[in-house]
This record gives sequence, structure tokens and C-alpha cells, in this order.
Amino acid sequence: MELTRTFHALKEWATAINALETGKTIMLLRKGGIHERNGHFQVAHKQILLYPTYEHQQAFMLKTEYANDVYPVTSGWHPETIRIGSWAEITDILPVSDEFIVNTLLPFHIWNEYFISDRLKWKPRQPLYILLLRTYKLSQEQEIAYYAKYGGCKSWIDLDQAIDLQGAKPVLSDFAYIQLVDKIRWIVGDQLYPPSL
Repeated sequence: MELTRTFHALKEWATAINALETGKTIMLLRKGGIHERNGHFQVAHKQILLYPTYEHQQAFMLKTEYANDVYPVTSGWHPETIRIGSWAEITDILPVSDEFIVNTLLPFHIWNEYFISDRLKWKPRQPLYILLLRTYKLSQEQEIAYYAKYGGCKSWIDLDQAIDLQGAKPVLSDFAYIQLVDKIRWIVGDQLYPPSL
């Protein structure tokens, strides 16, 4: 059954969401927020709205072409309203611990070598999760009110109001998306998952 509305959202740096929405990447790298259940990253929902965050964006952790998109904000700052312009289906979840493999994936995401090294060193016994997202632009962007319960270091939130997904258009064609997924899976050496879509 096709999803037509949802209130489930994944919080991510605004710069990363912009890159997903413009087709510059299909990949997110996650280890989990401080307040994740059991201290581990888990995918709560496969189909999610993309919720942009600003407070923890660090220009020095991004490739040069993305670093200029970061506007420094003070700790605790948030906009009064949040722009929700897209939703995504997480088609693949690939746990990786090998730094060589993660570095080989560098052309496919927005972060730099420092970010990768930093993520791998934090909770070193836990893998870095490669999430591949099929992103869809909403037919009409939504401005939602910010609530304190949306804040904090957590990956997943439920919005107060569901957002209509009907009429959303995929950022990449089926062919372009599958090609990227296949290249990434080949690098990771993953043979466990059936082809997406």
C-alpha cells in the first residue's frame, strides 16, 4: 500500500537534506544521537519526512563545496518554523566498520575525511550505518511550528501533524537511483540485500 501521509521524521543537518533534495547524494552516515534507545542507532521507520537541523552543523566536517552552506548558530538556537520539503524511503541500511570501505565511499556523500574518522572513533565497537535514501520532493513545501519536544540529540521524532505525501516527485529517476545503490553496495561488498525497487 502506498504511503499517502506521515508524521514520522528523521532529523538531519539542513546541508545534508539539501543535498538529498537536489540529488547530490543518496547517502547518510549515522551512529545515532546521544538519546538513542539503548545507546545504539536504530531505524525507527523506513518512510520518513526529512527534518532539517542547524545547531550541530559543523562546516569543518563537510567537503568544501558544502561547507559554505552552513550558517553558524548559537547553542540551543532553532528557527521558529521548520521547512519540510521532502520525504524519503530508506531502501538500504548497511553497517560498516572498516575505515578503508568508508573512505572509498567518500565520493557518494557530503562529509570529509575528518568527519569519517571522528564518527568511526566515537563508540568504536559500533558500526557506522550507511543509509541509502530514495528522496521525494513534496508537491508543496510545508512550514511547521517548532516545538521543544522536537529538539535534543535524537534522530527520530513524530510531528504533531501528519504531512500529505501525495503528488511528491522522486529527485532521481529509478535508473539513476538503482545505479548509485548498486555502486555503493559493490564497494561495501554487501550481498545480503535484494536489489532495491
